Amino acid sequence: MDVAAGSSLPFHIFNVTPNDFVATALLAYQHQVQHNAVYREYVQALHKLQHVPAAITDIPFLPISFFKTHAVQAFEGEPEIIFTSSGTTGMQQSRHFVKEVALYEQSFVQGFTNAYGDPSPFAWLCLLPSYMERSGSSLIYMAEHFVRHSQHKESGFFLQADEVLIERLEHCRQQQKPTVLLGVSFALLDFAERHQHIDLSHCIIMDTGGMKGRRKELTRAELHEQLQEAFQVPAIHSEYGMTELLSQAYSKGHGRYHPPAWMKVLVRSEEDPFELHSTGAGLLLVIDLANIHSCCFIETQDVGRVYDDGSFEVLGRMDNSDIRGCSLLLL
Repeated sequence: MDVAAGSSLPFHIFNVTPNDFVATALLAYQHQVQHNAVYREYVQALHKLQHVPAAITDIPFLPISFFKTHAVQAFEGEPEIIFTSSGTTGMQQSRHFVKEVALYEQSFVQGFTNAYGDPSPFAWLCLLPSYMERSGSSLIYMAEHFVRHSQHKESGFFLQADEVLIERLEHCRQQQKPTVLLGVSFALLDFAERHQHIDLSHCIIMDTGGMKGRRKELTRAELHEQLQEAFQVPAIHSEYGMTELLSQAYSKGHGRYHPPAWMKVLVRSEEDPFELHSTGAGLLLVIDLANIHSCCFIETQDVGRVYDDGSFEVLGRMDNSDIRGCSLLLL
């Protein structure tokens, strides 16, 4: 599936190239203004409904908080699945109405493949306790898919099962099986402190972010330094994803994320919400073409820097924004 079934879009989401990304994003904007009532009303409130963007920096980006208060969807009928955000007690959850879950599956499989290769030859060992304890997590959905399609019986989820996890990690090391240890930040740190100096040199340690109030907040550099020392690995990898996006960007170390071809990150000035740039520091804005049935143009609450090659880093969060499960407060 290159584009969702039943769509009349004149482009293929996952075949986009750097040369045609801008034109494709502008087509996506026109499609969503036409089919997404919430986004159209937002654009109209900005007095930009009659304005045809000539560049992606002219496109209005929907504040991510709308996913908490509105049904942000560009389709009619019932969604195939609804993903919900994590949050502390009393915090309003974001809801992502997904028309076709196959579109999400293609996005995360192709996104991982572009960064690391086919996910199926990896053993997937998942430390995601806070997400396993609730329903509606897009991260759990992705991890379950990778576990289910893995070629290795060692793959699975681990909740207070250190002995079994260590046995499987050691077996994978001895058998030289490529392994991903996928974990929320606090779970990786807890595991590292209970089992210091365990040899995980054969693993990709993938941090999904999130202390969720269970640990003292650390900068990403501090967290990764502790994990590197404990696990004896040269770098900690990390994933940038969230409930409101159907695509992920990956970092292979040092917090520099590389998005897939159908995802692009911009920045806007923290002082002027209409001053957008392709590079530099500011509030991060995400174009995710896989969000064609919700909203492709998301204003996050993350502050960061975008580089000339399209990679980006996350430096922190805007004041008074919720602490999401997939990011650290201070990075």
